[in-house]
Amino acid sequence: MPNNYKKYFKLVLVPGLLFTVSFYLLSPSNGSKQGSRERKLLSKKIQDSISGYPDAAYHIKEDVASRLASNSCVCLTEERTLNMPFSDLLFPRVWASNLQHAFMENHPDPKNVKKHGDEEYESFRKRFYSPADVLIIAEANNPLQYPTQGVEVQPLKTILIPGLSLKQEGKPNYMVHLTATLGTFDVAATVDMVSMEGAGEKHLMLSSPLISALNRQLKFVTYTNTMFHPKTADSILFATEHHESFFTIKVAHRISPKLYSSGYEREYNISSLVTIATKTFLRYDKLKDLIDSIRQFYPNVTIVVADDNEHPQPVTGPHIEHYIMPFGKGWFAGRNLAVSQVTTKYVLWVDDDFIFTSNTKLEKMVEILEKTTLDLVGGAVREVTGYTATYRHTISVEEGGPDGDCLHMRIGHHHVIEGYPDCVVVDAVINFFMGRTDKVRQVGFDPRLSRAAHLEFFVDGLGTLHIGSCSDIVINHASKIILPWSKTESQKAYDHFRYSSIGVDKNLHNEIYYFKNRFKCMTSQ
Repeated sequence: MPNNYKKYFKLVLVPGLLFTVSFYLLSPSNGSKQGSRERKLLSKKIQDSISGYPDAAYHIKEDVASRLASNSCVCLTEERTLNMPFSDLLFPRVWASNLQHAFMENHPDPKNVKKHGDEEYESFRKRFYSPADVLIIAEANNPLQYPTQGVEVQPLKTILIPGLSLKQEGKPNYMVHLTATLGTFDVAATVDMVSMEGAGEKHLMLSSPLISALNRQLKFVTYTNTMFHPKTADSILFATEHHESFFTIKVAHRISPKLYSSGYEREYNISSLVTIATKTFLRYDKLKDLIDSIRQFYPNVTIVVADDNEHPQPVTGPHIEHYIMPFGKGWFAGRNLAVSQVTTKYVLWVDDDFIFTSNTKLEKMVEILEKTTLDLVGGAVREVTGYTATYRHTISVEEGGPDGDCLHMRIGHHHVIEGYPDCVVVDAVINFFMGRTDKVRQVGFDPRLSRAAHLEFFVDGLGTLHIGSCSDIVINHASKIILPWSKTESQKAYDHFRYSSIGVDKNLHNEIYYFKNRFKCMTSQ
């Protein structure tokens, strides 16, 4: 008898669950609130995109139009459609969080923090803006009209292709076709008197006896990316009889801004904007002098020290972070570690034997980075002899064929920075520079370069970093003039590590330039 009850229970339960699943999946109320809002936004987007040819009637294809971006993101939680045990496990709902409300409701000054965020975002947009991203439509002259640049779709998303048109007259029938390689075409609406072949495929053909109908149909043509890649482009063929043109659709994720909340005071708060980073090895006496000089002018700025000594000594004090590395790990590895711990908008790199003076004006470095599109700005280093070096270089790469390219380094600069007569645009600067933390991390420092390296960072940053150099922002260099018989054991050990492996490092530099960067030769001043 119990077994019969079990069989009866299964017969009732299984169909019941299947009915529940079907009801949930097919229910028209599921997501109806968000769907209604999306339809309104999409309808407005389509209306804004199809001005012209009012006499050609059209009919929206909702399955295609619903995939178009509405340019007005909405975060709505899906309503619960079923109240039953484990419904959230069986049918996970979309959840939403209002980040703006959650952050602002507990902030003591929401108005000013919003203003500060807007200013930061505008600065970010200026730095990442490129004229190559602006939408430009080539007016028909062959007789095809199409976008020459500025069309972009996110991976696996759908867009309306702007600007497509055919300028022809006096033909019994008009025809165009489009061909893609990384996506498919469709239409967000169908227009009367237009024939279509290839909807949802890589090749789409449209034809009509009425040029006005065909041109209105072209305003509804969509492109859907079907092959995921975070950043690439599809080359689109757009053709008619005896004429063809090509244009590109960029496939890329939107760049997420990296903004730093560093306060919104009128004057630059260096302590909240800048972290000073350095790497030390067998020179604790020099490091102490550096820290003492920093504290004379910037008592509250955080100092990050990367240390790969065999027997580390404590480096303590307010706003000092001391990170111990494996023994002899090296110069660029230490740079990576120090920069990785920075939480401020800017990082200032200094060697451990530098000395701050009244001319070491971090405020000016911050001002230049805040008011220009530069990513990094270097200063000058004054030696005990009185000589001041900026180490300004320009770098270029010349295409060299199958064996590799040619790297050219020259002493000099590109041009003066407007509004700052003592500052110029360059491609490489001296070992005293301030940079946007996220951009410095983006380039990074090759950790294989352990004893001697500098220009390699700027070669890796070519095309990524926008760099300036200012001769009136000066830091002093501790004296390197030490008589041989007066050297300490630490100084002797430092010289051994620093200079005994020059031949090995030279071979490594050659390998990095030749293999990693694919340079077959290098010229330099």
